Amino acid sequence: MESPLVRDNPLLLPFNKEKTIYDGFITVQERDFRLRILLPPDRQFKRARLHCCWQLKHLLHGYEHIVKQRLQQSADLVSFILELKTILEVGLKSHRECRSIPPPQYYSQLISEMETLGWGKLLFIDTEFRTLRLKAEDSCGRQHVLTIKLKSKHPAEAPECSADLPVPLAMTWTPQSTLDQLHNQFLLVLESLTEFWDVLDEIDSKTWILEPEKASRSDTMRRIAIGNNVSIKVEVDPRHPKMLPECCLLGAEHVVTPLRNKLNANMHLWNPDCSVLHNLRDVLEIEFPSPATHEKSSFSVECGICYSYRLDAAIPDQVCNDPRCGQPFHQACLYEWLRALPSSRQSFNIVFGECPYCSKPITVKMAAQK
Repeated sequence: MESPLVRDNPLLLPFNKEKTIYDGFITVQERDFRLRILLPPDRQFKRARLHCCWQLKHLLHGYEHIVKQRLQQSADLVSFILELKTILEVGLKSHRECRSIPPPQYYSQLISEMETLGWGKLLFIDTEFRTLRLKAEDSCGRQHVLTIKLKSKHPAEAPECSADLPVPLAMTWTPQSTLDQLHNQFLLVLESLTEFWDVLDEIDSKTWILEPEKASRSDTMRRIAIGNNVSIKVEVDPRHPKMLPECCLLGAEHVVTPLRNKLNANMHLWNPDCSVLHNLRDVLEIEFPSPATHEKSSFSVECGICYSYRLDAAIPDQVCNDPRCGQPFHQACLYEWLRALPSSRQSFNIVFGECPYCSKPITVKMAAQK
């Protein structure tokens, strides 16, 4: 008659006649784990020893004291193995990376789909054949990457897709879908965003961008240099890229005020058929400094307190309003400086004090908490 141990764990077998050594595998959630159990001659579990494969050790990390307790308290091998499986099931839930190995048809399906798509589009695949990176090119020649994380039941389960885009990536998937169809959907998404990227590419190539330092395809904001310590921050709508963007002028008040007045007075002149850069020139009645006419160092003025240009990701954006001074500071530097002065005062989140350079009145908002 078949023993309960053999029935429930057919891959775990005695290694000697005395049945004091058991070696083999136990199966939990369709995954096999190698182990060896050594019993003393009297077969008392209190002095038993457990040897595990590295995967099992990794999974039982943090549960060692529970396993030792179960070894001492279990009446026999059958009850201990049952307890061990329960612990492993809990461990597997908290270790999502420990997935069961997909069936052979998963790999044959993946290879078949890649042959249809074309191996030339594959940039990367991980050792588990779960994460793929596919390259794609839009109609303007820009290169993009689609990251796909396949589920173990592919293609029955929808994969997770991500890309460097300014909008959420929504993909349609059915059990009959393929990677080639997914890639084609991604190309359509890229085409819907070409006008948005055209707008930003023109701004990037024809002006000096202060922020972001290294723009990605998902960035919708550009801080454009207008002059020394004067800039405009624009937020372009990916769905309506040629419409009037959100604009914020930054710099000393005596320089920003005339520009703000022009922006408000000329806003009605905005022409959606023209580029954003062309419209900004017309509305603000200025010519933006460009790489062809100016060096970027003209606008990269260091902070008057820490004497650096970049502080983490921030650049000096607080400027003394006195026309004879105009010294720029990082917001965090100026806030800490003013807060340390006995003569400064604070009202809500604004600190009032004196410019570290010219002693004229200056204010700064409380630095945002990270």
